[in-house]
Amino acid sequence: MTDVPADPGKPTPQAEPRRSDLSRPSPPRSPRQTLSYLRGLLEAHGLRPKNKLGQSFLIDLNFLDFMVRQAELSRADLVIEVGSGTGSLTAKLAEQAGHVLSVEIDPGFFALAQENTEQFDNVTLLLADILEKKSRLNPEVLQHLQRLLQSGHWQRLKLVSNLPFVVATPVIVNFLLTDLPLQMLLVTIQWELAARLEASPGTKDYSAVSVIVQALADVQVLRRMPPQLFWPRPKVDSALVKIIPRPDKKAAIPDLPWFHRLVRDIYLHRRKNLRSALEPLYKGQLTREQLDELLRQHGFDPHGRAEALSVAEHIRLSTILPRYEHPSAESQDADTESD
Repeated sequence: MTDVPADPGKPTPQAEPRRSDLSRPSPPRSPRQTLSYLRGLLEAHGLRPKNKLGQSFLIDLNFLDFMVRQAELSRADLVIEVGSGTGSLTAKLAEQAGHVLSVEIDPGFFALAQENTEQFDNVTLLLADILEKKSRLNPEVLQHLQRLLQSGHWQRLKLVSNLPFVVATPVIVNFLLTDLPLQMLLVTIQWELAARLEASPGTKDYSAVSVIVQALADVQVLRRMPPQLFWPRPKVDSALVKIIPRPDKKAAIPDLPWFHRLVRDIYLHRRKNLRSALEPLYKGQLTREQLDELLRQHGFDPHGRAEALSVAEHIRLSTILPRYEHPSAESQDADTESD
């Protein structure tokens, strides 16, 4: 898996587009990424997995096939992949999807993915950082995606990816926050994050990312993945997670940007009670007594904790609290991963 550096000198997006033919009768086969194949491939190209980038590759062929089956692809699907790696998953996706847009930040692996997918005419490889300033989706990547969508060749959009662990949360959250017509996100992520995505109120894993994602989508953890399914082996278990965006849920949130901001900022202080978490955000705007009165008036316990609230109660909280102007709130990363 590839990481996204904070270096401002990130690569300018470069695309390798290929023609898509929905009637293509016999798609070429993808390379079989076993451990011996992968080691030999990287050695032949003078490449090594970069620990600082969190690069780790799926080497279990049965699991790779299972992942592609779970994506439920057809020629009507446009797929975006974050982290092309060697191009092995990219090729498997291209065998079944209408078109694949794959984003890779590492120039060496970008070139390798080009070689491994050159036989596919329905793949666009993009040398780019998926994120801008570590917290927002790269607008140039989104522009490429929008152009493909506007072509009218594909009816559905799916994100299918062996996600780089360190960018998993902002990628998932930010794609759900967009207006893109996403049908599914099928991703491999750290087990700890998977537990947070499906956590219930009052549990130790319930956090800002739990609230945001569950407010916008349905989450299903499909499989727990031991480290030996990857090379190099990560130090922790992973998970394959299916996330189904729910437009009806999104429509039920009156002000989505404000809801996202409020939840993120409250969980910067999750070990405090609700009033104590809100008080610094409303400094100079509402007194402690005014906050207590406002919360009680709408059925919230000022001494309760945010992690005890349901997703619906978080949404309702965002409708009764006024916007605050505390400067630190605007400067926080949109990774929604505060504890």
